[in-house]
Amino acid sequence: MSSITTNDGTEIFYKDWGPRDAQPIVFHHGWPLSADDWDNQMLYFLAQGFRVIAHDRRGHGRSTQTSGGHEMDTYAADVAALADALDLKNAFHVGHSTGGGEVVHYVARAKPGRVGKAVIVGAVPPVMVKSDKNPGGLPIDVFDGLRSALVANRAQFFIDVPSGPFYGFNRPGAKVSQGLIDNWWRQGMMGAANAHYECIKAFSETDFTEDLKKIDVPVLVLHGTDDQIVPYDDSAPLSAKLLKNGTLKSYDGLPHGMLSTHPEILNPDMLAFFKG
Repeated sequence: MSSITTNDGTEIFYKDWGPRDAQPIVFHHGWPLSADDWDNQMLYFLAQGFRVIAHDRRGHGRSTQTSGGHEMDTYAADVAALADALDLKNAFHVGHSTGGGEVVHYVARAKPGRVGKAVIVGAVPPVMVKSDKNPGGLPIDVFDGLRSALVANRAQFFIDVPSGPFYGFNRPGAKVSQGLIDNWWRQGMMGAANAHYECIKAFSETDFTEDLKKIDVPVLVLHGTDDQIVPYDDSAPLSAKLLKNGTLKSYDGLPHGMLSTHPEILNPDMLAFFKG
């Protein structure tokens, strides 16, 4: 298995497929998943001649189950360590959900020349939790409920989320994939309960407003209008406005996990952006 070791001794697992001199794309997974959530996209872009890289966030998948560091500053530092170790130049970074927040936090801090473009999909920025500054956000009670469900029975919770709102399988007429549900559960249960618990605060309470303002590279913002995890109105349109070079593309009726339910729509749109 390929991994790097960060300054605090954490081993970050990663996949790295394709020619080393090809254009690199780095994929950042959502909560509470792993690099495996990108299998479809990695195979697609590998076939298009790209070098594709995906890592397991600390505490997730095959990376070290650490006692701390489950917040965006450390997540971004881990990505920077990976980019340094692989000496990535002009890389494209793609993040889904929590991974979209990680991309924004990293790109705003990346060394010159490391990042060429970015894509955030169903992503948590600018900020999810409701406050006086963010009246359209979700009440803290929602995230407290996630924490309570995780503590009470993580294994059942990790069946309920993909069976329902994550992929929109709770909608009338939805084409349910048991394989996606099982794979979500498998990935989630590989990770550490403490990391998943603390990451809820990281994805819900981190304010990415200043990060978004700092980013100069082109960023494609993709979001489904029927996202039941990260509500559309308080996320994608606001992020696109804050970005200096942001492009918003909305998908009518698509769910939070649309990269897995509708890759035949999302993948070509990302490819067009990368080639543009």
